[in-house]
Amino acid sequence: MKLRKVTAASAAVLALALTATACGGDDSGDSNSSGSGDGKKITIGIKFDQPGLGQKTPQGYEGFDVDVAAYVAKKLGYSEEQIEWKESKSADRETMLQRGDVDFIAATYSITPERQEKVDFAGPYLLAHQDVLLRADDNKIKSPEDLNNAKLCSVTGSTSAQNVKEKLAPKAQLQNYPTYSACLTGLQNGAIDALTTDDSILAGYASQSQFKDKFKLGGFKLTNENYGIGVKKGSDLKTKINDALEAMVADGAWDKAVKDNFGPANYKNEPAPKIGDIKS
Repeated sequence: MKLRKVTAASAAVLALALTATACGGDDSGDSNSSGSGDGKKITIGIKFDQPGLGQKTPQGYEGFDVDVAAYVAKKLGYSEEQIEWKESKSADRETMLQRGDVDFIAATYSITPERQEKVDFAGPYLLAHQDVLLRADDNKIKSPEDLNNAKLCSVTGSTSAQNVKEKLAPKAQLQNYPTYSACLTGLQNGAIDALTTDDSILAGYASQSQFKDKFKLGGFKLTNENYGIGVKKGSDLKTKINDALEAMVADGAWDKAVKDNFGPANYKNEPAPKIGDIKS
């Protein structure tokens, strides 16, 4: 799904709404939290740099998280033009919700007990797993144990590769690259043997046209990652978003979004999870 950027006229409306919010005190920013569509806009946090999940492009915004968020917004009463997309980096998500910078966040946001102390979650809407991405012609790595002595890449600051080394393959040779794109380049040219993070993220990268048929997922399911939609603690949006997620599954839009965004990578996704069913 590709969503248009807001038009100049819409941007002017948004600017006026933001100005009114800034002048009206802390409570005025909650006009959209009812999910009735009465407000001028709804602000949604997504990733801007994750192909297949949340990506900003010259044409607009696309990815599975974007499709889910747009569907939810529509059920809440907001048109495409009323959505303001805001980049939500991993380290900023709880703060953005607590400050009211966004109404909700759909950004590969795994539900954890630590995060639930700070924000509320609707969902989950996707069960992902830590996995590895391999070259399509690699037949040597068939299990996590085969990662011993392999060059295993993840991005700097991520704990994914360290988890593999500590729990599954102590002889794995960890390689830290600044971005997943850099890891993909290394995987493609043979500088590394495997890339690890959530399988949904790996599938999103592998689904890019320039990587068609070059990579495959290991299918190891090393962890459970329950993606939820984050909302401010105590927000009544949680129940309304859960209702929207159930409708998305029921009418087939969820399956279509998975196929549209992950299909080229042959991503063997889990069925849509039940609301509140968080796998440990």
